[in-house]
Amino acid sequence: MIFSLIFGIFLVTTITPLGLPHPCRCIVHPKEGLIVNCSSSELISFPYLPRDITELHLSNTSLSTVPPGLFDKLVGLKQLYIAGNPFHCDCRIQYLRNWLLKNRDIVAKEPTCASPGAVSQRAISELSEEFFSSCSKPSCTNGVYLVMTGTMLLCVIALLAYTLRLAKESTISYNIDERHALFEAHSLRSQKPKHRRKWSLLNKQDPLERPLLNMELLPQVLDTLHKKHNIKIKGT
Repeated sequence: MIFSLIFGIFLVTTITPLGLPHPCRCIVHPKEGLIVNCSSSELISFPYLPRDITELHLSNTSLSTVPPGLFDKLVGLKQLYIAGNPFHCDCRIQYLRNWLLKNRDIVAKEPTCASPGAVSQRAISELSEEFFSSCSKPSCTNGVYLVMTGTMLLCVIALLAYTLRLAKESTISYNIDERHALFEAHSLRSQKPKHRRKWSLLNKQDPLERPLLNMELLPQVLDTLHKKHNIKIKGT
């Protein structure tokens, strides 16, 4: 009974970030769950927030932005008070803007921009996509690009290595000192007429040597020599 009364009232635990004159108050309620109240403090950064927080008070602090993914971890969050903060609306506020659009029923009062002057006092959830058009892409996209680039580079290197190996295996080397059965020394000699003539004197039985004069034309040649040059050749 006493234990129930104690939790029926509240259990107070203080969280004191360094340099903060007004610490956050953590209250565990038996019905409403874990309540963290940091409102009306000089809070400039977020303290550790348990995942099972059901109600979070961050109104009228010195917060200027919200780290990406902060509220996504609070799976039990049912109520958020975050208005009255000097939010600087640049690319870093895009996460809060997208989160507010998906969780309007959780936010008690719409937070607004304090700077820059072009969007001062404008609700953060009303910032358009064009406002964030100059922001860089998420780091996960850059990571995927680097992984894909590295994979392609490794594939190119592997392909080059395989090509060099294949070229090395397909190379044929000839030893000049070995005598190949398909080549003969006389096949490397010039086949011009003067060399054939010299070769025929040394080897008259060479079957590859062709006659220098067609025997069918021999009578005509002898007749021409006799008529024009008065040269007579007698056969033996």
